[in-house]
Amino acid sequence: MRVLLVGDSTVTDDAGWGPGFRARASAGTECLNHAMSGRSSKSYRDEGLWEPALATRADYVLIQFGHNDQPGKGPERETDPDGGFAANLARYVTEARAAATQPVLVTSLTRRQFDASGRLNDTLGPYVAATRRVATDLDVPLVDLYAASTRLCEALGRAGCELLSPREPDGSVDTTHLNAEGGLRFGGLVADLAREAVPGLEPFLPPGAGDRAAVHG
Repeated sequence: MRVLLVGDSTVTDDAGWGPGFRARASAGTECLNHAMSGRSSKSYRDEGLWEPALATRADYVLIQFGHNDQPGKGPERETDPDGGFAANLARYVTEARAAATQPVLVTSLTRRQFDASGRLNDTLGPYVAATRRVATDLDVPLVDLYAASTRLCEALGRAGCELLSPREPDGSVDTTHLNAEGGLRFGGLVADLAREAVPGLEPFLPPGAGDRAAVHG
């Protein structure tokens, strides 16, 4: 069994949930992380990263974009959620299926930015909604990481989330990326969600302690 991860920095081994997901894979399951920092659903393809990822002939590919598709990221990366972003996701799905790889769409990892009431600010909503819609329209399994990570972060609170977050050079908390502990925590959450969303993955992602309340709400 070979599982491919495609996405932005929040999926990578250096700053995302990739290591935690890999740690949950059973012996003999190969997890290939082709996520790349700073990429959007547009630039990942435009820079030629998708073709070699697809050439791995993985059995499954988990696809998560959104953070770098937002306004302010520059024309080489930005997409409209209901236009280019949704079209890009649909194209990834179609091409994965043509390569005999089963696609799984993953909504974006939430940003850990709290308001005064202790709730997270919704900074990714339109891209999350577009991902859910494409999954429904194309009958693709959906790992709703955005919903589950939001619940988990609000349960942990600001102080708890800081323990899962790296620091900026000036000492401030990075509320987007993950440190090693955060990668393990959220990667395990993705594994739990994937087990439920994709029956074919269940034998290859053994259950862990998990965050059941975060998975089920």
